[in-house]
Amino acid sequence: MLGLADARAWGDSEDEFVRLLPKVSGPWLAMSGGGSDGAYGAGVLTGLTQTGNRPEFAVVTGASIGALLAPYAFLGPRFDEELHSLFATLTAGDIFEDRPTTASLMDSWPLKRTIEKRVTPQLLADIAAEHARGRRLLVVTTNLDAGRRVVWNMGAIAAQGDDKALALFRAVLLASASIPGIFPPVLIDVQSHGKALQELHNDGTVTAPFFIAPEQVLAGTGTVQLPTKELYVIANAKLSQQFEMTTPQTALVLGRSISLALQSGLRVELLLTLAAAQKQGISVSVAQIDAEFEHPSRGAFDPDYMKALYDFGVERAKQGKAFETVAPAPGH
Repeated sequence: MLGLADARAWGDSEDEFVRLLPKVSGPWLAMSGGGSDGAYGAGVLTGLTQTGNRPEFAVVTGASIGALLAPYAFLGPRFDEELHSLFATLTAGDIFEDRPTTASLMDSWPLKRTIEKRVTPQLLADIAAEHARGRRLLVVTTNLDAGRRVVWNMGAIAAQGDDKALALFRAVLLASASIPGIFPPVLIDVQSHGKALQELHNDGTVTAPFFIAPEQVLAGTGTVQLPTKELYVIANAKLSQQFEMTTPQTALVLGRSISLALQSGLRVELLLTLAAAQKQGISVSVAQIDAEFEHPSRGAFDPDYMKALYDFGVERAKQGKAFETVAPAPGH
């Protein structure tokens, strides 16, 4: 990719994962998918800033809506207004057109345009500067052709600094947020053995509800230990089952099914992460949408719902209630 050896790695390969590790120490942040529920993660980060307790993360990873949040989370508190405006001004019309394509029920050209407006050359320059400091911004997509998770080293791409890098950066974010069946997958141009190819990528949460490391690293069966003592996970979802009447329409049934699959995947990934952290002496702080949040949603990307959820995330963080922390086992 762009002639960069470290532009990306297979997300299930320990050997390739090593190339993505940061050059600085510090806590890591992983953000999940969740569609409009990403407003919660944005609110939590802003609330942490307001308490004065927001860490500078050595690594920030994102999948789906978490990928769209990740650049701002990576760049820190000075981009909190961007986080706020993302959910204060966003509407369904900024995400999709209710018109089928050959590969999806809806067309995501509005999301592509939204990403192009927000991901500017200056944003890439800011990310490249932090990458040069040794920090890492990672975004996950699913390579449909290979059937594997791909982790993109967004800081390395940003550091390339040209129009091709800007286009690739935007394409990766769009792909990571391309909900299967709902939005069309994204074609990404690559070179392999001197030949030009196109790969098909979509939603990162298909293969990673959130991403920290390949499974063998988490399981402790590999040779790599995570170089951090603190993990933060923002689950942009409620992790307990919620009763919800589902209208028997294709898009709504598919959307509800994907939401439930994400919820189930999040629970499993969290259990694996907590077990790994206990073995490796790492504390894990998890934020999820509390069951007490019951603001109704009038449809996909309802502005009133997202504003209420953003405000809820801010308040939970300011009250010190956003994260539940599991300390490592004694002896670490």
